[in-house]
Amino acid sequence: QAPPTHRDPFYALPTDFLCASEGALKGHMQGKKYKKAQSELMAKSVAEQQQRAEASLAHDRELCRLESLVQRYRELLGDTLQETVNHIQKKQSKTLGELEAEAEEAEAEEAESEGEVVEDEDEDEDKPIYNPLNLPLGWDGKPIAYWLYKLHGLGIEFKCEICGNYSYWGRRAFERHFQEWRHAFGMRCLKIPNTVHFKEITKIEDALALYEKLKKEAEEHTFRPDAEIECEDSEGNVMSMRAFEDLRKQGLI
Repeated sequence: QAPPTHRDPFYALPTDFLCASEGALKGHMQGKKYKKAQSELMAKSVAEQQQRAEASLAHDRELCRLESLVQRYRELLGDTLQETVNHIQKKQSKTLGELEAEAEEAEAEEAESEGEVVEDEDEDEDKPIYNPLNLPLGWDGKPIAYWLYKLHGLGIEFKCEICGNYSYWGRRAFERHFQEWRHAFGMRCLKIPNTVHFKEITKIEDALALYEKLKKEAEEHTFRPDAEIECEDSEGNVMSMRAFEDLRKQGLI
């Protein structure tokens, strides 16, 4: 837990200013504003000086409250915000003709829904669910809205060979599956660590090739004393440690 602001070593109490470093604090203390505030603070009583520190502590508490509130909103609305951003970006990438076609399709669906006759709930339960587009069912057992189906891209199939050619419908489900048990089990069977390097990799051949590449890169950055340490003999000849040891064992050095 971070200490209060007024106890920070880079905090200037007279001006209620928090500096980023010791050098910045020293420069701030040389200013006219700081010197004037310091003389005014020294003229006050100890109780009044203590009130300045308490005011800074109260400000810290208010900031902590606001930060926790923002974080809570982020946890509750994170998915909704991301879906909204994705939806806007998707709309911006469409042409005018595609947008007009979508608007006409939405109007046709709205007119069709308004023209349907509302029947009693008991009769609706006895009838089979009308789902000509084969849309996924929602929490109420009815097909979800077509715009929601399009928003999440649930008509797009993503197959993962590492998961045993399992199909994931929609980009969101596809991205989530990389951290789920099925994909992790497939990676473990291939004896490959399920790290962020292998995100978006669904082919077994691609995963193995990338793993070999990462191992080679790691070996290249590994320090090898026998090959990278240089030695010099009595005549001034420079060579690697391995060559130096071989020549020394042969009595040539």
